[in-house]
Parts: sequence; C-alpha cells; structure tokens
Amino acid sequence: MAITARILTVTLNPALDLSARVGQMLAGPKLRLSAPHYEPGGGGVNVARAIYALGGDVLAWVAVGGASGAQHLGLLQGQGVAVQPFAAPGETRQSWAITDDAGQQFRLQLPGADWPAALGPQALADILAHAPGLVVLSGSQPPGLAADFAQTLAAQLGPERLIVDTSGPALLQLVRGPRPAGCPAVLRLDQAEAEGLAGKPLATVAETAAFARALVAQGVAVRVCIARGADGSVLADEASAHHCRPPAVPVQSKVGAGDSFTGGFTLALAQGQTAPEALRLGTAAAAAAVMTPGTALCRAEDVARLLPECDLAAL
Repeated sequence: MAITARILTVTLNPALDLSARVGQMLAGPKLRLSAPHYEPGGGGVNVARAIYALGGDVLAWVAVGGASGAQHLGLLQGQGVAVQPFAAPGETRQSWAITDDAGQQFRLQLPGADWPAALGPQALADILAHAPGLVVLSGSQPPGLAADFAQTLAAQLGPERLIVDTSGPALLQLVRGPRPAGCPAVLRLDQAEAEGLAGKPLATVAETAAFARALVAQGVAVRVCIARGADGSVLADEASAHHCRPPAVPVQSKVGAGDSFTGGFTLALAQGQTAPEALRLGTAAAAAAVMTPGTALCRAEDVARLLPECDLAAL
C-alpha cells in the first residue's frame, strides 16, 4: 500500500455546524425544530474529516475563538482528527442547515469575526511551521484578512504544494489580481463560481474544460478543477483535460460534497496517484457524501464501492 504523506488542511474561518429538521419553513410564526446535531465545520475542517475517514494522515490547522471555538475543537478532536489550533479573535461563527419535510434544505451562514491586520502574517508563519507536505486552503476568509493570503501562501510554500478552494474576495484576487511569484498547484471551483467568473453559462463539459484551460493559461493555478454537480468534475492543466462523471446515487444532502471531493482528490495526490486518478477518487468521495444526511461527509465503504463506477475520460 502507498505511504501517505501528512496533509495539512487550513481553515481560516471555521464554523460550528448545526443541522436540524422542521415540518415547513414559513415566514412569521415560530418554527419548532428537531433536536440539533452539531458538527465541526468549515472548508478545511471538512476536508480533514474526509481525509481522515478515508484513512489519510492529516493535521487540521484551525483558527478558533471563544466558547463556540472550544466546542468546535472538542468535536473535531472527538472524531479522532489531529488538530493544530490558532487563536482567532471573537467567537467562532455558527452555520445552520435546516431541512423540511419536503426535502428542501436551507443553509444559513454567519461571516465570522474581523481579523486585525497583524494577525494575517502570524497565521501565515504558523501554517508554514506545520506544513511538511501538501496543504489544502479551503473555505472563506474572515473579514479583515488580506485578499491575497492564498497567493502569499502559495509563493511561500513553493511549487506543487497548495490546493485552494475558496470564495469571495480571495477567489477574485486569485483569478483577477496581480500574479505574484508562484501560484497554487490546484484551484477548485464549483459551477456557480466558474460561471460567475466566466460571465456566462458553462452548459457543456467542453465549455467548462475550455474555461479551466483559460485559467491555467493565465497563470491562475497549475491545474484548475471545476465541479459540475451531478455531472461530475472537470480537471485541466497546460497539457490535458479530463472529465469524471459519478454514478447516479440517492441524494440525502448536498452539504459536504465539495469538501469530500477535495479530501479524496488531495489524498490521492499525497499517495502518489496521478491527477486524473485523483479526480476519480474525488468524484467518488463527492458522490458518497450526498448519500449521507445533514452535514455528514463521505463514508469510506461508499467511496470504495462507487470508485469503479466513476467514468473517467480524457477530453
């Protein structure tokens, strides 16, 4: 079996995730929810949980604060994930996923506390001190943190080290900002983000691949991966592009599918698999995640079963 190098996941703006059920979402009256289920959340945290579930060697670097931050850390450590906490200002934010009896899911997120300017360089130094192998920077950035944090981290880490899945100003900075020395090894986008950046619908796999190639040509990242929902994901680099489509699966919750993808994808790279093989494992992990309820992520047994059914093709 391949030896897995330790992976560091970075979560700058984690969230204490609460999921519950309600009969019907209505404006006005008080709504009675079921007993809530708590999970440690945030992009990098969920990626770490997925890697751990798949048997990978991972350390979760998490910026947390206050009582909700302490609860978040306790939950994450209780799941067996190794944690490197970093002191963040204020209270760690909360997010909610409310599902009604019709199967509709309502997702509500808070922004997180503002970071003072001096905290960004301190976080960068601490991340670099705990990063022996691949690094995954996933999730939103807290208010106050410089938008070019991901680019700075990529430059400090060196080539082929950083995988980025972010949003908002940080994503815009990566795609449209100045190009510093060094770029992420992989940038992952969902379809809505990709279409927003492209300024048009990406209705076909070919259109998605063309946009991914364009971002690579611009120096945004060495590889660009774009999710297409139930249609799978497209991965492109300077020389090639691939599409992987998952099998049809019963959908319970779409929460965590993207993070499960990133976890499976990164784990495969850490094991020495090729980028297309990593695309396939990520696709299986994402498909497995939508089969689980609430904020639960992929299960290893589901990923193993679905992996041979994921259709990988060169474009």
